[in-house]
Amino acid sequence: MEVRSTYRYARISPFKVREVTRAIQGLPVSAALDLLSFTPKKAALLIGKTLKSAVANAENNANLKPDSLVVKEAVVGEGPTIKRMMARARGSGSQILKRTSHIRIILSDEIEIETRATRKAKREQAKKGEATGESATEGQKKPRAKKAAKKAKK
Repeated sequence: MEVRSTYRYARISPFKVREVTRAIQGLPVSAALDLLSFTPKKAALLIGKTLKSAVANAENNANLKPDSLVVKEAVVGEGPTIKRMMARARGSGSQILKRTSHIRIILSDEIEIETRATRKAKREQAKKGEATGESATEGQKKPRAKKAAKKAKK
């Protein structure tokens, strides 16, 4: 099941927020919160609030356990831009663009959390498969290689 939370009109540039959201995508909630707590950026604080809100939504509205949740999607959209004027030389002026952003986080419990133990088990299974000689690509040529072999025969 998917649970979402949105922080709208955050007074920070979307470019700055996307840098942090890329880091938490695909992580379990606990790991994402740890990462955000040690990231020294304003965006990390805003994303942390949104993530905690999404976890609260999952617990209260969907009766999901926070341990099984994974950050499926963390998207930052551009909000309205506030325009201000700044005085410049010779009586002219220039615009200052104060950008806002919409932060949307989607959590899911359907994605399997990969731990060290499961990764190690997969690696050992792959090694056993190689030892017995079960290779998926063995004896198979790529279509391009087959085509090149035909041309060489002609």
